[in-house]
Amino acid sequence: MNTVLKVLSLLLSYPTEELRQSVPELKAALASETGIAKREKTLLTKLADDIGSLDIYDAQERYVFLFDRTRSLSLHLFEHVHGESRDRGQAMVDLMAMYEDEGFDIDAKELPDYLPMFLEFLSTKPRAEASELLGQIAHILAALKERLKKRKSIYVNAFGVLEALALGKPDQTLLRNLLETAEDDPHDLEALDRIWEDEAVTFGGNAGENACGPDRLRTQMRAASRKPSDPSPKHIA
Repeated sequence: MNTVLKVLSLLLSYPTEELRQSVPELKAALASETGIAKREKTLLTKLADDIGSLDIYDAQERYVFLFDRTRSLSLHLFEHVHGESRDRGQAMVDLMAMYEDEGFDIDAKELPDYLPMFLEFLSTKPRAEASELLGQIAHILAALKERLKKRKSIYVNAFGVLEALALGKPDQTLLRNLLETAEDDPHDLEALDRIWEDEAVTFGGNAGENACGPDRLRTQMRAASRKPSDPSPKHIA
């Protein structure tokens, strides 16, 4: 499962030429993985092939329109549960503290609730703990899956796999509340700018300028290997 989570963290990151070149390696890692079913392997292999087959600029443009310009598809987890509330800043601090307690270092310009980063963190954890933590955000993952499905996006494959890896089912009330939120238009740049200006978040002095806004394009997951530990489950929100 650790390998799958690492692959997911990479496939959900902003596409780079390095990522495209690594697609054969990612597929080989999935093929040798014994912790997931054939269906999940197939879903991720198709996503990897799709990213690898696109012109890099087309892949990047697609990613930006989906995840950076569409707040309802944001890969920043707390965007969906805290929005504009002050609780969001404290949730960031708490998640950062959890990372630090486990010796998991992140770049100063990366927000701790960025899903690819969270998945990289989970890839260092034992399966039971990783599944439990995924279960805590199951309603967010399910909402993102439904929205991507409506758009007929290949990225829905990643969320189908995450759903299979998470412990338990999403809370239906929380999921319904998320799906009832109006979806924004990625082509309305003026409205998008107003949203990000109103919801800029800083925490602990570590957030770089525009770190959570639509200009966040070059975030890339580090490939550092870390030994998993087995502490008691934490709560992220």
